[in-house]
Amino acid sequence: MARALRLWPLLTGTHRYEKVVSTRNRGDGEFIDAPILAYLIETPDGRILYDVGCDYGKIATPELRATFFDPMRPLFEPPQMSEEQRIPHYLQRLGLTAKDIDVVFLGHLHFDHAGGLCDLSGCEIHVHREELAAARTKLDDGVFEDEIATSDQWCLQSGEYQVSKGVYAIATPGHTAGHMSLLIELPTGKPVVLCGDAADLTENLTDEVAPGYCWQDNEALAIASIRKLNAMAQSENAELWPNHDFAFFNRLPKFPSWRE
Repeated sequence: MARALRLWPLLTGTHRYEKVVSTRNRGDGEFIDAPILAYLIETPDGRILYDVGCDYGKIATPELRATFFDPMRPLFEPPQMSEEQRIPHYLQRLGLTAKDIDVVFLGHLHFDHAGGLCDLSGCEIHVHREELAAARTKLDDGVFEDEIATSDQWCLQSGEYQVSKGVYAIATPGHTAGHMSLLIELPTGKPVVLCGDAADLTENLTDEVAPGYCWQDNEALAIASIRKLNAMAQSENAELWPNHDFAFFNRLPKFPSWRE
């Protein structure tokens, strides 16, 4: 059976926010630090990026930082990101460039997952069509309009499918309208499921608690996706990797090390 070859977790920045952002109706007044992650996946067919982090320019430029992130305070502090945490820097350390990326797969279109597209021009971008349709309503404050401006050139998806050898797109809506996770079959060890923001924290999975933000307030849909991920962990004997959990992230291989 064809499998993916290697998986690199990439720390593209950090958040500090009130925990209720990640766990619905839990954590009011409790602030946590959270990683902003992307993942580089090498397969026999090429390389995939799952998410791309923030737009560095919006964080590094004081005027843009104030425009885009000050309105989120005090619930959500502006992200922290260094030049070395941009995706091209990670690729350069592996002897690669954006031209070596075959697919950018966006789990959803929030700024901390899609903003880094500005550093990856020319790449093929996969996103669920319902995700883009919801973003265009301008009702989701987590989507920055300029970051989806070129979306007419994207490869829109409508369901679950095989992205590449050993890599499968899994529908996990709820946090957003068209949220997608990835199942990755690797040469050794258990398969890995990149939960994306269907599960920010391990707590979302163990307690089956929805993310703080649910598209159109559909908590039931978000919980159904969490239960789907938990069921997949059992049926596929897979590891579930939550997306904004520092305690979990600190147990993963540190770049340039990888999981295989």
